[in-house]
Amino acid sequence: MAWWKAWIEQKGVSVKSSPHFNPDPDAETLYKAMKGIGTNEQAIIDVLTQRSNAQRQQIAKSFKAQFGKDLTETLKSELSSNFERLIIALMYPPYGYEAKELYDAMKGLGTRKGVIIEILASRTKNQLQEIMKAYEEDYGSSLEEDIQADTSGYLERILVCLLQGSRDDLCGFVDPGLALQDAQDLYTAGEKICGTDEMKFITILCTRSATHLMRVFEEYEKIASKSIEDSIKSETHGSLEEAMLTVVKCTRNLHSYFAERLYYAMKGAGTHDGTLIRNIVSRSEIDLNFIKCQFKEMYGKTLSSMIMEDTSSDYKNALLNLVGSDP
Repeated sequence: MAWWKAWIEQKGVSVKSSPHFNPDPDAETLYKAMKGIGTNEQAIIDVLTQRSNAQRQQIAKSFKAQFGKDLTETLKSELSSNFERLIIALMYPPYGYEAKELYDAMKGLGTRKGVIIEILASRTKNQLQEIMKAYEEDYGSSLEEDIQADTSGYLERILVCLLQGSRDDLCGFVDPGLALQDAQDLYTAGEKICGTDEMKFITILCTRSATHLMRVFEEYEKIASKSIEDSIKSETHGSLEEAMLTVVKCTRNLHSYFAERLYYAMKGAGTHDGTLIRNIVSRSEIDLNFIKCQFKEMYGKTLSSMIMEDTSSDYKNALLNLVGSDP
């Protein structure tokens, strides 16, 4: 990895490793915070939101070695509501957490398709491979097979295609001729005919790199005199429309996509706490600082100010610690 890329990636991280880290005193602090009657929630927040995920895993090992108890199970018994949900999310290894979110989205009656679309459309090939591996280890089944069993039609096809991770851009090269051909094929598959060739849309959106698709979207707008988003909205509906639009949004600007997810998780009456927790936890060691900047640019307010308005008490304090200072 080039030094500048590593530096840029570090700038995106809102939760960094604690310097001079020692898991043993941290484990002891957590034990004391939960020992006896009552719980010192602030001590739990101070430790777990200010350590990296790798450090939290070491704290959990130390906790078991010192006190003979599982840290995650102890936290579950002491905490409740959304604060518990957030703290437990922090204790999963990164790919294990995303595997759990996918599993929970499919188990029981009904399927939370939005969660599956969000994760599959926004992760790299390497991340998807690690999520699939964690899913099989933790739940004893194939993520792809579970998605096929839980969805159907063109939604099933686009999700399975996304899971292959074929959109990774390995070289950055764009063939202008192929981009133009793809744009013409999309136009022919949608606007030009009565009905829609959904598979043509799925194939191009799921197998071309982001840099290639950006050129395709430009060419498409010249041919169709409308954006690819407008065509998707007029040609498809429901979860398939949501999946295609998510691919386009993640292609155009991944940070804008996550900013939008966070904003609408808190906008209006009630809070979509699952979306809020998942996106803050999963992006905190990747690019949450960049998402915060995009959030402020798009909505004229900071992510932390909206969290302060929309959440309360220990849950609010833990979220604010993860988000860090305003851009």
